[in-house]
Amino acid sequence: MKFLSDNTAAVHPRVWDAMRAADAPDSGYDGDALSRRMDEAFSDLFGTECTALWIATGTAANCLALAAMVPPHGGVVCHREAHIEMDEGGAPGFYMHGAKLMLADGEGAKLTPQAIERVIDPIRNDVHQVQPHAISLTQATEYGRVYTPEEVARIGSLAQGRGLGLHMDGARFANAVAHLGCHPAEVTAQAGVDVLTFGCVKNGGMNAEALVFFDMELADVVRYRRKRAGHLQSKGRYLAAQVLAMIEGDLWLDNARAANAAAQEIAQACGSRVFHLVEANEIFVVLSPAEQATLRAQGFDFYDWTAPEGAPGAARLVTAWNTDPDHATALARAISAL
Repeated sequence: MKFLSDNTAAVHPRVWDAMRAADAPDSGYDGDALSRRMDEAFSDLFGTECTALWIATGTAANCLALAAMVPPHGGVVCHREAHIEMDEGGAPGFYMHGAKLMLADGEGAKLTPQAIERVIDPIRNDVHQVQPHAISLTQATEYGRVYTPEEVARIGSLAQGRGLGLHMDGARFANAVAHLGCHPAEVTAQAGVDVLTFGCVKNGGMNAEALVFFDMELADVVRYRRKRAGHLQSKGRYLAAQVLAMIEGDLWLDNARAANAAAQEIAQACGSRVFHLVEANEIFVVLSPAEQATLRAQGFDFYDWTAPEGAPGAARLVTAWNTDPDHATALARAISAL
């Protein structure tokens, strides 16, 4: 009974069906009919004109987007727990040719305008200091917290006023929108986001994410950078098929709702053990080493985590679109019985 990561989840059957349906000769790279349909499909989804490009990995998607906004001598403001800082092996610096990540603090790994200003206001406007060029938000955050449309809009307003680009790492964007119950544009295009990494792999895809550009000029830059980075796949129709299968028919939201519901059931059983609000599909819970061993002996897999100050231990539990409801119930009961 695995609660390690939504990366381990199976590929959704509708995604497999879409890939099989794409298994016929067509134009190479992104010239096929499915790749050409992505702009229209995402424009319909967000209710505004946008451009969408498939990318094989979230790391490449994040970094290609930022590289289009930030010169090698510039910087990106992000939370110090952001995925681009903690879990991408230096890829942002590699893709941005040495540009700097400028780290800010915030509860639940969330940025605020005030936290961003504390980073950028002391920077002198001269060649001796790295100048900020963009802000990157993670939705949902590394601690499973969700930015509301109002929170994103406040940061979007700051970005616009300071002449900064705004990128959103949406590896779990579907879980965030499912939690908010809002239109996806309310927390992106209407809130000032320039480019969104639209996550699919954690939500039932196989090896395809999407970059959704609300600033179309950025898309023109990334087309060249994607090729130069080795991410313009010759049979791109298989990636496009996955992405379209996720968004056409709202599979992306159905899958996220299922994962979120399983997380809520477990979180309720954890009670006061939970040390980050559960707003998506991640639960951070205090568990002593002995309690962790008890749960693992019952067949539950999860990652150890850094415990809050004074706690003997902790774990991260992650649900997925295909988490067996019986497994979620079993884990909830096992934690309640500790």
